[in-house]
Amino acid sequence: MAILDTSARVRRPRRRTATAAMAVLRFFVTVVTTYLGLLAVTFFIGRVIPIDPVLAILGDRAPASAIARVRVELGLDLPLWHQFLIYMGKVLTGDFGTSVLTTYPVMQDIARVFPATIELATVGTLIGALTGIPLGVLAAVKRGSIADQVVRVIGLIGYSVPIFWLGLLALVLFYAKLRLVAYPGRIDIAYEYTFTPITGFYILDAIIARQWDVLADVLRHIVLPAGLLGYFSLAYISRMTRSFMLNELAQEYVVAARAKGLSETRIIWFHALRNAAVPLVTVIALSYAGLLEGSVLTETIFSWPGLGLYITNSLQNADMNAVLGGTIIVGSVFIGINIFTDLLYRTLDPRTRRR
Repeated sequence: MAILDTSARVRRPRRRTATAAMAVLRFFVTVVTTYLGLLAVTFFIGRVIPIDPVLAILGDRAPASAIARVRVELGLDLPLWHQFLIYMGKVLTGDFGTSVLTTYPVMQDIARVFPATIELATVGTLIGALTGIPLGVLAAVKRGSIADQVVRVIGLIGYSVPIFWLGLLALVLFYAKLRLVAYPGRIDIAYEYTFTPITGFYILDAIIARQWDVLADVLRHIVLPAGLLGYFSLAYISRMTRSFMLNELAQEYVVAARAKGLSETRIIWFHALRNAAVPLVTVIALSYAGLLEGSVLTETIFSWPGLGLYITNSLQNADMNAVLGGTIIVGSVFIGINIFTDLLYRTLDPRTRRR
């Protein structure tokens, strides 16, 4: 009997190790497959779009001999599968080619403009989370009331109204009419030559440099575009918070807590919301990723010098190296945030580790 018990105890750790190894392998295969799919899509988009990269570099009046030579140098005379392997190898080493518009390496351009997009999306997500979660809780607690209907209408408008229309309307109202915010852009032209960014995140850089006048100017520029993105984030977060809270408030532990005489405030904010926070982390992370990839129109409307505006200008000038490089970076960030969210979810919810 003792021998059987010992063998059973030995087999259990082996099974756990094998299960963990298989989970890691599946996770790795999923990540690699997703990234290869991203590379394949961007590669074939670059080949399907009716823009000749050689003519984009040399111009329409270049001689035929120069066009043929550059085509060979770019590897466009090779079979499609060979071109894809070369493309994949360059991308994996961070080589996206040279931008026709700026004449700099695309990776260098992205490193310059991407902090502006991250800063805008971060502030927008903070606004959306700090307002969306309380509104979602309020709607769930007051289910069916006027407050619930108002929150749901706010979320519906956020989902329905085109962001470019709302952005233009906000500019007309808050900048042109009321003069409450600064003009489109990231910083006033008066500070462009006196303010030296350190990290590329202007709010943080102004605090580090203790240039409070610059900080005030940066905040006046970012408040409107970040508020617009925050509103769309709020619509998603408040809706999901309401759904999660309704599910938690219907659980037996809430009934038991009320029977014990706990206050409604404690039940809602310290028990129900705490349990709803696990899936809510995923919602906020996905909302953040959505703002990073979906801020193209916002950056264009507000002349925000981020990755979205960079991709838009590159597309208008047939600069496909920059367009595809920016698309890959956005896709990679989205994949990375999804991976981080999945790991965080497994850490916060022990039940998912057994799956």
